[in-house]
Amino acid sequence: MAIDTIDPSQRTAARVVGLTYLLALPPAIFAEFVVLGRLISGDAAETARNIVAHERLFRLGIASNLSVSTLDVILIAALYVTLKPVHRGLALLAMLWRMIETATLVGITLNDFTALRLLSGVDYLHTFEPERLQVLARLAMSAHGAGYNVGLFFAGLGSTVFCCLWFKSGYIPKALAVWGVIASALMGACAFTFIVFPEAAKVITVVYYGAPIFTFELTAGLWMALRGIRSPEVAGSA
Repeated sequence: MAIDTIDPSQRTAARVVGLTYLLALPPAIFAEFVVLGRLISGDAAETARNIVAHERLFRLGIASNLSVSTLDVILIAALYVTLKPVHRGLALLAMLWRMIETATLVGITLNDFTALRLLSGVDYLHTFEPERLQVLARLAMSAHGAGYNVGLFFAGLGSTVFCCLWFKSGYIPKALAVWGVIASALMGACAFTFIVFPEAAKVITVVYYGAPIFTFELTAGLWMALRGIRSPEVAGSA
C-alpha cells in the first residue's frame, strides 16, 4: 500500500493510538509518582511502615501499572497497523522493542508483590527478624526502579523509530513528529545513562527526560483522537 493511500483500518488504528496515549497517562502518573512517590523512601523501616499502613493504595498502584501495560499492548498494535505501510520492517522493529518494554514493566509490577509478601506477617516469615524483612522489601522496591530504567530504554528505542515513521509519513504535523523523535531519544538515552552511571539520576531528574515525552504523547494523543491522521497531500498543501 502506498503512503499516500490511507486505508480505513489505519484511520481506526490512529484513533486508537490517540485514545490509548490519553488513557495510559493518568494511571502511569498515579502509580509511579503518587503511590510510589508517597510510600517509598530511602529508609527501609519507613518504607515498610508506609506500605503496611497504606497497603490498599500500594495495591492500587500495582493495578494501575497493570492497566498501563494492558493499554500499551493495544497502543503498540495500533501503532504498527497505522505505520506498517510506511516501512514494514522498521514498524516491526519498533513494535518488538516496545513489546520488550511492556514485558519488562509487567515483570517489575509482579515483583512489587514480593514486597507485600515480605511485609505480610505470615507465619513462615517469623524466622526472620523484622528489620531483615524490611530491608528485603526495600530491596524489592529498588529492583522496581532498576527494571523501570530497562523498560524506559526499550521504550525510547521503539518510540524513536515510530516517531521517525510519523515524520516520514506526514500523517501528523512534522514538527510534532520531530519533537517525538527528540523526546523519545532523550528518554532512552537517560535510562541507559542511569544504568551505567546511577549517580546521574541525582542530577538528571524526571523533569528533564519525562516532561518532553509526556508533552509529545499528550499532544499526539489529542491530535489523533480528535483529528485522526491526514494524507501527505493534505499535509503538503497545509
